[in-house]
Amino acid sequence: MPRHQTPAQQETVERVMHEFKHGELKTARGTRKVKDRKQAIAIALHEAGSSRNESPAENKRNLRRTKAKERRGETYRDEAEGKKSRKSAARRTTAGRASSSRTHRGERTKAELYAEAKRRDIAGRSKMDKAQLQRALGAH
Repeated sequence: MPRHQTPAQQETVERVMHEFKHGELKTARGTRKVKDRKQAIAIALHEAGSSRNESPAENKRNLRRTKAKERRGETYRDEAEGKKSRKSAARRTTAGRASSSRTHRGERTKAELYAEAKRRDIAGRSKMDKAQLQRALGAH
């Protein structure tokens, strides 16, 4: 283990070891639980970006990726505690607000139009703006 870790790295190592202790830590593909303590330490150091076996650039990239995952709430600890990721929760609330405010006016959002175009398999839908999607859906 390295002698000096930043507080962010220490936090990540603690989280990963907590997951291991509670049987929540899984392998990279998420198929099997990690049962070996040394493997858990290797995973913790990898996620914390403080592994001796990787370059400083790779370690930096690993820590950045892990911290983003923690912010989104996509760790195994969050999953075991039944917490949803913030991203999906935010998506649900904003989608609910947007559709409820527009539906009483009879107007569909671009996202709703795009979803309908995708369902109908309309070609070129990804490059269309809202008006073009409305016309394409009206023609089909």
